[in-house]
Amino acid sequence: MRTGCCFLFLRSKTGSHSVTSRYAKTNMATDWQNFLIQHGAIIKGGVAQHFGNPAAELNATAQSTVLCDLGQFGTLRVSGVEAQQFLQNLLSNDIREAGAAGAQLGSLNSPRGRILATMLIWRDGDDYLLQLPQTLCEPIRKKLGMYVLRAKVKITDASDEIVSLGLSGADTQEILRARFGELPQEKLTLTVRPEFVEGDGSFSEKASTGSARTDILAGSVLKISDTRWQINATPPQAQMLWAELSRHALPVGSVYWDWLNIRSVIPVILPQTQEQFVPQMVNLDLIGGVSFKKGCYPGQEIVARMQYLGKLKRRMYLAHLDTLAQIDSNETPQPGDELFSADMEGQASGMLVNTAPSPSGGYDVLAVVQTSSHETQTVHWKSLQGAALQFLPLPYTLPL
Repeated sequence: MRTGCCFLFLRSKTGSHSVTSRYAKTNMATDWQNFLIQHGAIIKGGVAQHFGNPAAELNATAQSTVLCDLGQFGTLRVSGVEAQQFLQNLLSNDIREAGAAGAQLGSLNSPRGRILATMLIWRDGDDYLLQLPQTLCEPIRKKLGMYVLRAKVKITDASDEIVSLGLSGADTQEILRARFGELPQEKLTLTVRPEFVEGDGSFSEKASTGSARTDILAGSVLKISDTRWQINATPPQAQMLWAELSRHALPVGSVYWDWLNIRSVIPVILPQTQEQFVPQMVNLDLIGGVSFKKGCYPGQEIVARMQYLGKLKRRMYLAHLDTLAQIDSNETPQPGDELFSADMEGQASGMLVNTAPSPSGGYDVLAVVQTSSHETQTVHWKSLQGAALQFLPLPYTLPL
């Protein structure tokens, strides 16, 4: 799928080809949405909410193998000969460590050290792809653009060019290996795939893992964990992938991937929570999203001071909010909702970062909470009379 007019137009930069490029990309994105609808997806706000049975899909996400479109995320492409240094000067992670076969978590922060966006970053040859919530793509593209000045860098929204699929379940490695051959072995590494073979929907045998450039538009397989994988492809290729993988995995709504992120304690900053947290508050320092060895970037002085000189008073925890019997049926927990405990004398002791319905009923949430309140108090949603958070074990150990 790298030949023909669509590919050439996608690479065009000026004149009538640029107009055609936008038209072609929009058409591909629309075709992908229509494809999902034809396969039963209920789309709202450009995101597949479910495929007809939300409760069954949520239970399957917890117990079985599922496939979902990650349409809640978009992708920015940062290209140009100075792309690496440009991002190195702006993001919390050490972008130099994102090799051809590696991916990273990172954040863009305000000068006050508060997170503007969290993102998943990987390489496409000399370009960098930044995946973040779709609702933040344009604001962050503009924010990054403010720093370009004379740098030889171009920042574009590649969301219409790239479809990301999520595959989760105990047998995902077997499913993917049968169709792709060699898979990445370490977390947050990827294998770049060759083009699909036209006709039967199968894949060619060749694959490269981090050597010579193979365009991301030909597809890549990214390992999130032993049971979770992200596959990136063009919209036409994604249709072929979906048809193949859905024979072995139940299609589910995009929101159920959000629940998997919560259970993995991976924070996703949304518009409601921008500039609320320094990276350590959402545990980015514990999952590889902050480098304390690199040079300056916006907010770096505050982040470093918090690490070496200050005592962090808030951390992010995994928690459960009990069944709807204890939650106003007209309200559901939302990112940005404040949390309260008796020791804070009317002030908020925390905030919800991410929320999602739980297969067991109620909601699972990521919550930034005062460490002292977490240790000694009952923490409530929205008021001292609100539903109590039931804290759950974390997959990693918090520093003392």
